[in-house]
Amino acid sequence: MKRKIYNRLFATATLAIVVTLLLTVAVYYNLLKKQVLEDSRHYAQMAAGLLEGTEDIEKSLAPLTGENGAQDIRITVIDHEGDVLYDSQVRADGLSNHKSRPEVQEALTDGSGFEIRRSATLDENTYYYAMLLKDGIVLRVAREADSIYKVMEYAVPYLLLIVAALLVVCGIVSYYLAEGIIRPIRQIAESGGETGEVSSYEEMKPFIEAIQRQQDDVLENARLRQEFTANVSHELKTPLTAISGYAELVENGMVAEEGEVRRFCGEIHKNAGRLLVLINDVIRLSELDDSENQETMEPVNLYECAKNCVDMLQLNAEKHGVTLTVSGVNVVISANHQMVDEVLYNLCDNAIRYNKEKGSVSVIVEDRLDLAVLTVKDTGIGIPREHQERIFERFYRVDKSRSKSTGGTGLGLAIVKHILLKLNAEIALKSEPGEGTEITVTFPAIREARFRQTS
Repeated sequence: MKRKIYNRLFATATLAIVVTLLLTVAVYYNLLKKQVLEDSRHYAQMAAGLLEGTEDIEKSLAPLTGENGAQDIRITVIDHEGDVLYDSQVRADGLSNHKSRPEVQEALTDGSGFEIRRSATLDENTYYYAMLLKDGIVLRVAREADSIYKVMEYAVPYLLLIVAALLVVCGIVSYYLAEGIIRPIRQIAESGGETGEVSSYEEMKPFIEAIQRQQDDVLENARLRQEFTANVSHELKTPLTAISGYAELVENGMVAEEGEVRRFCGEIHKNAGRLLVLINDVIRLSELDDSENQETMEPVNLYECAKNCVDMLQLNAEKHGVTLTVSGVNVVISANHQMVDEVLYNLCDNAIRYNKEKGSVSVIVEDRLDLAVLTVKDTGIGIPREHQERIFERFYRVDKSRSKSTGGTGLGLAIVKHILLKLNAEIALKSEPGEGTEITVTFPAIREARFRQTS
């Protein structure tokens, strides 16, 4: 990974340097070309001043074309028909008509012209500047392009030396940048995921914090799974031990009386039932934990579900000496019917099992604007404040002895919490020891359905 980051950083820097070099050369070339044009125009103006009012062209231009003049400058004088009257480097009578030359045509039309091309006479790349004089004569100044290229060739070695130095610097900087990026990741790996002592760039902090959060989540999930596995093992062990013990006594003939045999068989049946309930709750929690398991949502009348649940648990309530009632109004929510039934059953069943004799459980369904509110209120033993935040945890019991005696698995409220998360609902709890518990569940209501019912 470090090599890949280094290579990419170095490649990016190299590309930037090469592009910068090419742009620099292009700009440098354009500046030189502009300078050549200005110099040619200046020489043309000087030559035009020397030719003014004279008929001896060669003698007049001697200061510019002689031994003391510029050796890389070629001056050509052309009449309006294109015939060459004078050339500073070639005999004029040996030259062809120049009227078709682009710079000459442009000068005859616009007063001046500029062209870069290969000279047919000198067989060299040449810059041409032509200027129309008052008497219709065209004065042309030419300069070899090779002289400009030589200037650039002179600069190229220095440019390459600068590029090489920059590449070395970029290589060193890229190495330290790659090392700085990889170092905190390596430190995390070496410290087993702990990021407390990891040093990094300010820009790396969000990445490090994200890794820390993921690591914390992984550790927390591992802890919960380990705790859940231990709790499941413990909860399974208790009924299985009882079943095994009672069955062994009956098998070895240590229980002779028929009444005792029946009692032992009843204990085996009770513990087997408890074991089955526990297994079903564990399976249900696993299903709810599966994020890929999408439940089908449909319009559900919350009051009708509450009424059916109360009817179903009425016998159980009477058995415990508890009065179970339901009240409220029709309100429709978008939910899974089975999930709503599970929530109602678990809340009402808990309220019955942890109640007092001659106590009561009230199930209330309310319609509050765009919310459907379900309240399950009992007059039971209540929940101490220090336990209220943990009662939705798996296998958490406030009174373990009472829970086991009433057949509770410690998973009912955990199932309720997981279901409500899937239904986008909220749950709140109010409880006082000795006075009872009130659990309120708030669902988003279907507004259109409520309007249809009231219309």
